[in-house]
Amino acid sequence: MLPVLTVVAGIFVIWYLASIWLNAAWAYDKATRSGEELGVVALVADTWSQEKPKLPAPHQVGVEIWDTTIEKKITSKRSLIYHSWITLSATLLGFALGTGLGIALAVGIVYNRTMDMSVMPWVIASQTIPILAIAPMIIVVLNAVGISGLLPKAMISMYLSFFPVVVGMVKGLRSPDAMQLDQMRTWNASPSQTFWRLRLPSSMPYLFTSLKIGMAASLVGAIVGELPTGAVAGLGARLLAGSYYGQTIQIWSALIMAAALAAALVAIIGLLQRVTLRRMGMA
Repeated sequence: MLPVLTVVAGIFVIWYLASIWLNAAWAYDKATRSGEELGVVALVADTWSQEKPKLPAPHQVGVEIWDTTIEKKITSKRSLIYHSWITLSATLLGFALGTGLGIALAVGIVYNRTMDMSVMPWVIASQTIPILAIAPMIIVVLNAVGISGLLPKAMISMYLSFFPVVVGMVKGLRSPDAMQLDQMRTWNASPSQTFWRLRLPSSMPYLFTSLKIGMAASLVGAIVGELPTGAVAGLGARLLAGSYYGQTIQIWSALIMAAALAAALVAIIGLLQRVTLRRMGMA
């Protein structure tokens, strides 16, 4: 616990010092125009309390998060909880779609050599396309066929989240060694029995590791999906609004909220992993 607290304290110290450095120019400019002398104490106080700083101090972000979570009703469009729920909905739907697609492709790649030789290279190549380039294309195409709202963002989340699941599950399904597979053949096990009783259980540690990566990627996809649409709700919308009006504190509060949301989702998957592997005798 102490090492974690030490790292966190170090981050806060660097953050506070960086906010002084980046915001000092504006503080000195104000002092020059008003003909005042700016001492060290006054400089620090000014850089940590500017309305639109280049880099807000941690306490400014904390106050903004408090005001937009605790002080606001969750149904308010100024509530970060409300915007987080909008983004979370697209994240979970995209994650579910991406996980299903990833597992299906992995099973096909492992059991079908044609898919292994043809599909796997395309799966890898798909991740070389920048998501910021493909996101508007997906949204425009789906809007053209009358699909809007949650699904386009979920499709972008799916695009980012399915890849780690495919890679992890292929590795996991192929993890049983030759001796274990020979043993299943000795028992005259069918391919389906080998899958359910050997390959799938062996893949569980790989699957949960992939799901953690996929969940984080899915959240990124949901936020990116909100950017080209000019969305009015969601964490991406908060980032856009903050960018339009130079509200850096709002931008940072949305970023911190997104990071906290990702950490909570990954922690839930980690809990499910421990419970599942323990019940399977792997932990």
